[in-house]
Amino acid sequence: MSRRILLVEDDAETADYILKGLREEGYTAEHLADGRDGLYAASGEPFDAIVMDRMIPGLDGLSVIKALRAAGVETPIIILSALSHLDERVKGLRAGGDDYLTKPFGYSELSARLENLMRRRPAAEVETKLACGDLVVDLLSRRVSRAGRPLDLLPREFKLLEYLLRHKDRVVTRTMLLEQVWDYRFDPHTSVVDTHISRLRKKIDEGFASPLLHTLRGTGYRLSTEP
Repeated sequence: MSRRILLVEDDAETADYILKGLREEGYTAEHLADGRDGLYAASGEPFDAIVMDRMIPGLDGLSVIKALRAAGVETPIIILSALSHLDERVKGLRAGGDDYLTKPFGYSELSARLENLMRRRPAAEVETKLACGDLVVDLLSRRVSRAGRPLDLLPREFKLLEYLLRHKDRVVTRTMLLEQVWDYRFDPHTSVVDTHISRLRKKIDEGFASPLLHTLRGTGYRLSTEP
């Protein structure tokens, strides 16, 4: 099972560079560009390591790290920063970072530091099943069922459902889905998300007593047992 890395970085070029390297090495990588989103994801899901940019919108990297450590999250964290002065590195480590890498950097160095950090701690327990009410997804066999009834999903529908399940009870936007499910870093100005959501809804909700996939007009979508 591949290790999961959370990348919180708002510079698109840097993020693409890191994500490409991580995925080529076989890591499962999730990318977010906002500090608050990063805090929410890191405190709610198991990751083996976090790569955290220091200067990010929403909530700066050091504040995110302090909040995670205060909440008892012990995931190893590497701080990325253009601030290379000794005092700044000390601030990062005292905030709860495990390592500090200054920009610009080579991916090979980041990779080596990640390996070193994860070697010190056991791998996070990886979920093999995800569920929302009576909807169950087995990630190993890639089987989906609701109330015991098997559901036949296409590969993209499966990936979409997996992402929604990992963010269960939370609102996900079209931009988040385009980035994480389709790997787009731009808006293609098509209805691809709406079309797949509609098809997925028919498969997981039609014929069942209560809907699980909800549309929040003008905001996004939420998978939840709550209306």
